[in-house]
Amino acid sequence: MGKIRVAIAGLGNCASALIQGVEFYKDWEGDSIPGLMHINFGGYRVGDIEFVAAFDVNSLKIGKDIAEAIFVEPNCCAKICDVPPMGVKVLPGPISDGVAPHMFEAFHVDRNLKPVDVAEVLRESRADMLINYLPVGSYEGTRLYAEAALEAGCAFINCIPEFIASDEAWAKRFEEAGLPIAGDDIKSQVGATILHRVLAELFHDRGVHIDAMYQLNIGGNTDFLNMTVEERLKTKRVSKTEAVKCLLPYDVPTRIGPSDYVPFLEDKKICFIRIDGHGFGNLPIRLDAKLVVNDSPNSAGVVIDVIRAVKIALDRGIAGPLISISAYAFKHPPVQVSDKIARMWVEEFIEGKRER
Repeated sequence: MGKIRVAIAGLGNCASALIQGVEFYKDWEGDSIPGLMHINFGGYRVGDIEFVAAFDVNSLKIGKDIAEAIFVEPNCCAKICDVPPMGVKVLPGPISDGVAPHMFEAFHVDRNLKPVDVAEVLRESRADMLINYLPVGSYEGTRLYAEAALEAGCAFINCIPEFIASDEAWAKRFEEAGLPIAGDDIKSQVGATILHRVLAELFHDRGVHIDAMYQLNIGGNTDFLNMTVEERLKTKRVSKTEAVKCLLPYDVPTRIGPSDYVPFLEDKKICFIRIDGHGFGNLPIRLDAKLVVNDSPNSAGVVIDVIRAVKIALDRGIAGPLISISAYAFKHPPVQVSDKIARMWVEEFIEGKRER
């Protein structure tokens, strides 16, 4: 069915995990792949994905082949495999608000580097889609790349908590342009949000009234360093909180989001979840859970599924927000439903029984 030509904005740990994962699984012959819905997703396999362009602001990555740049500091994603040269060099992207004032040194930013014309590069590389992996809090930067995708006639996958696919105005613009869009804010395979959703839904389904809950996350990668400034994670808190609270028919005092940066954890993420409630006889029930994961690889398989869903939409001429894969794969989709329903929707989409 041909190749899926992918461009990436932000070549950090998540991009590293994605690119390594595609290389690792490209010739997989087993019956299933850990982290993916299907080996064959609507006719597309992992090996059909190829990376044709990449944009970053890190002067140590710019000019290097993608395969080399994904292992350049401050990236600390676990090494899954060696990645052969791809013949595609990292290009300087716009800085905009993608770099917080306290992150210029960590990201090795050279303010004198002139950014390329992103839309022109997308056209020249014949990219089918652009994945947004900018740091959390990149309000303007995300919209710059979304504009470039529209200008280039390129689909858009928004993996960060800036609301594009779930914003009616932006969704309409992509629909009018005849382009699919998926987002916002990627879920992990088994991460803090998906675990918290399952536990909260379990409490409710079993008749326990939830009185209060929290989800606290710590980690040591640049994502957590970036989010030490509260101003950067306003939409992150909204996205993660709504993803859990939307499953409950009543309001619950809740605190969800990153809580600290612990450098020696590197790309490890530790999540603490607590749910207080009361059940039969008005007696208390309390749950405490701890989850430890490799942060960046935890979402890479989900993104591989999203890439293939977006390519199916392109093949079928489907435009606008992709409701099914967005509900399944993202924390802040255009339509929030339970994960079981979202999974069913995606299967129906693959089979052609559901338009979007």
